Amino acid sequence: MPAYAAEPAPDRNATAPIDPDAASSPLSLRHRALAVLAEPDPAAKAAAARALRAASLEAGDDAIGAALTLAAAGPVPGRPARPELVPPQKVERRGSLQNPAGRAVLIHALAHIEFNAINLALDAVWRFAGMPAGYYRDWLQVADEEALHFTLLAAHLRKLGFAYGDFPAHNSLWEMADRTAGDVLARMALVPRTLEARGLDASPVVRTRLADAGDAEAAAIIDIILRDEVGHVAIGNRWYRWLCAERGLDPVTTYAELAERHQAPRLRPPFNLAARRAAGFDEDELAWLTGSAG
Repeated sequence: MPAYAAEPAPDRNATAPIDPDAASSPLSLRHRALAVLAEPDPAAKAAAARALRAASLEAGDDAIGAALTLAAAGPVPGRPARPELVPPQKVERRGSLQNPAGRAVLIHALAHIEFNAINLALDAVWRFAGMPAGYYRDWLQVADEEALHFTLLAAHLRKLGFAYGDFPAHNSLWEMADRTAGDVLARMALVPRTLEARGLDASPVVRTRLADAGDAEAAAIIDIILRDEVGHVAIGNRWYRWLCAERGLDPVTTYAELAERHQAPRLRPPFNLAARRAAGFDEDELAWLTGSAG
């Protein structure tokens, strides 16, 4: 028998309706996170995610609704009609960053990542019942900060003469959310600690390229994103380890099994080891990472 076992399926009888007004609903914070997740308009979703985090800071833990098992009334996440979602190999390749159109392709790709990151954080809030209050508060914070990142990137994209949705994008981030929808341990292992942690490795290179192209404003946005993403990955690490301890699992061997089971992408160097350490990866995990890199 494998060391890892999936979390038992929750009781689907404890469902509750979704209130579309996430900013003022008297329902639980988790209901409201689901409502924001279902919002298709990116700007409205970002604003609502930020408003929900602000509301949560004024609410007690009983407002979270941690024990409730919720059910979405429609498809999630809500998405706009554009960008068109295509396989990763068909995403438009960016040209020279020395011209606005080339930078726009890159900024659009980053904005799409941040839009998906809002969805991933909100999904972590509503989908998984029975976690401690701090778990839900952490992921509402992440949703708030991802919404800020998206807003900054979308505004910069407009300054370049383009808008979010103008270029095709892929759906790889959300595909992993679908694969891990049945178990919060797998979600913590493979979204924040794998896919989002790749951003820790990529951000310094992207920032340097944008700065070298003379786009100081875009480089400054990357600085904000990297600063916050260290904290987001740390949140993933914290709850992954908490869950491993609750289930009596070894974090390193369990991660390897989860990555294989859910077909996580093999990570490739170079790795930003300083940022990964700051985000809470220990030396055993970093040794496994560098030893198994593709």
